[in-house]
Amino acid sequence: MYSVFDVANWFLQKEEMTNKKLQKLCYYAQAWSYAFNNKKMFDGDFEAWVHGPVNRSLWNALRNYGYDKVESNHFSKSAHNIEDDSILELLEDVWATYGEFSGGQLEALTHREKPWCKARIGLDEYEPSQTLIAPDDMRSYYRSLLVEN
Repeated sequence: MYSVFDVANWFLQKEEMTNKKLQKLCYYAQAWSYAFNNKKMFDGDFEAWVHGPVNRSLWNALRNYGYDKVESNHFSKSAHNIEDDSILELLEDVWATYGEFSGGQLEALTHREKPWCKARIGLDEYEPSQTLIAPDDMRSYYRSLLVEN
């Protein structure tokens, strides 16, 4: 199984981006993997933070960047190349769908989607949270989008 760093590295090869944007792209990769393949793409979960879904390991690795862009080679020495064609196809689809958006735009999008909203039930708007976004919620919500289209 791949790691969140392998997937993050794949996205960083497309362009340098902020931690926020990278977090959301990795979230969507994981979410759509649940929807299409009924399993996670990489080892790691997402928490329902104030600014959207966050993988804590990825955040810890990039926390010093703040709002600055992460260099494209940040994980290149430690990440494994993704060689699975089905995963590469899904990553390309995620990039084609979400890659044009900023981190703020992706944050706003996740804030309108059921998995993050459900994990934030009972919390104030700016209240910190470590609540995991349930994989089953990700799977069922993103699958429902497929049925609608």
